[in-house]
Amino acid sequence: MRLQPFAFDFYRELAPAVVEGGGRRLTGVTTLRYSGSGDVDAAPQEAGEGCAARDFKGFRAGRIAVTRRGTCMFEVKARNAAAAGAKALIVVDPKGSFAGSAGAPQPIPVVGVPPEAGAQVVKLKKVRVATKTVSEERITHNVLAETRGAGRAVMVGAHLDSTLDGPGINDNGSGSAAILEIALRAARTPLRKPVRFAWWGAEEVGLLGSGHYVRSLPETERKKIAAYLNLDMIASPNHTFAIYDGDDSERTGAGAGPKGSARVERAFQRFFRERGLPFRAGDLTGRSDYAPFVAAGIASGGLFTGGEEKKTEKEAGQFGGTAGQPLDKCYHQACDTLRNVSVKVLEVTADAVAAVVSRLAA
Repeated sequence: MRLQPFAFDFYRELAPAVVEGGGRRLTGVTTLRYSGSGDVDAAPQEAGEGCAARDFKGFRAGRIAVTRRGTCMFEVKARNAAAAGAKALIVVDPKGSFAGSAGAPQPIPVVGVPPEAGAQVVKLKKVRVATKTVSEERITHNVLAETRGAGRAVMVGAHLDSTLDGPGINDNGSGSAAILEIALRAARTPLRKPVRFAWWGAEEVGLLGSGHYVRSLPETERKKIAAYLNLDMIASPNHTFAIYDGDDSERTGAGAGPKGSARVERAFQRFFRERGLPFRAGDLTGRSDYAPFVAAGIASGGLFTGGEEKKTEKEAGQFGGTAGQPLDKCYHQACDTLRNVSVKVLEVTADAVAAVVSRLAA
């Protein structure tokens, strides 16, 4: 077992942003992701779109920059504002209130406002901008382990992190726990080919752990991975059993996976057919940790039992459960606790992965 460290940009908003002036608190204010934390009172000054240094020509350091949304990324606007000596940045959207990201941790508060608030701000002699955030670079880890064997490795992965909104027991304690149990059993009964287990860090903020791992592999090492199996949310209470569509037989969405993905899909299908259990095809949308492997041309597959999407009447007839309700009503919420996990579903999906790993690594 080894830990693979990597850096990532951590962000959390601790309190809503405030913009006020002239005795009034403006509405529709949002904190842009990766905004710095601060409480600033200063004169506002317009800086065009804030996309180039020339937009800040004549800007007086210590003021609050006010820019229009558009042309360039918020990160560029924030970087230019900070370089010009602005104490904060207000981005005005011409249509309304909005959410956005400043791309990376910023040294100054960065907020967005709708047009009516922007029109008021530029008329004021002094404005207060207050944000309360944690925005910084942190170190986290992937956890990796591998059994002994000869030949190309079969790899199995699940992300360890959850969102800040809840404990993440289904998303993704379910996948992480299943892999741990399979790893413990594989250690006692080794297969012919090596099996590599991965618990990914920072999936919820952009598939960062799996992406870092794949990028760190030389091409020669990538070719030593026969297939990658992904487990993310495999115990949803109002579940379906979705097998990633490696051969694009459904002809929808992202298309087929790399060469060998169809074999992974067939191995999962075989398990469900042998058990007499229903299953459906799941699109390789790129929303989980298989995405970096697919992009690198590594055969990929896995299982997914559902998130915020609602169950159809057809799916209710096939899998049971309640049509019109989310497959996991607690997706990215505080209620994603042990009570949110279907033990029966987890028994099936964990058995399925164990069977497929055994078949592919035999």
